[in-house]
Amino acid sequence: MAHCYYHALSSVRKWGGTVDDYLPLHQWFDQSKAILADQRHRALRHHAEGIFMLETLFGETLVNADGRVVPVRLVGEQHVREDLGSIPSFADWARLITPQTWMLRGNPLDGAEGVTIDMPLPGEAVSSRNEPSVGGAVSTVI
Repeated sequence: MAHCYYHALSSVRKWGGTVDDYLPLHQWFDQSKAILADQRHRALRHHAEGIFMLETLFGETLVNADGRVVPVRLVGEQHVREDLGSIPSFADWARLITPQTWMLRGNPLDGAEGVTIDMPLPGEAVSSRNEPSVGGAVSTVI
């Protein structure tokens, strides 16, 4: 569907009430259009975890203008199914992300430069000091 209003109309047909009962929920799903104005915006909220997040933010149920109690999760499932045809997991979206070099770069923690962290052999304790280790442990300097 192209606009949240039409998702809300679909909710009215399904559960009664008015567009205003459902519009804030559908708008929440599509707020990510503000940062990415094509279909990729859906990766941020159009998945199973996004539906549960909707429920956390808006509550388990809403009472529409007709006085009917409607589970918020069902409204979220309706939105995602109307847009995608099914409900993916976040992992389904993440599998499509091709790792880039900049994603894999790590940065040392503030003030941790020059600290040696000993990676212990099995059964040894972990220690941290400013000097390289001597003995069996493998050392990594950050």
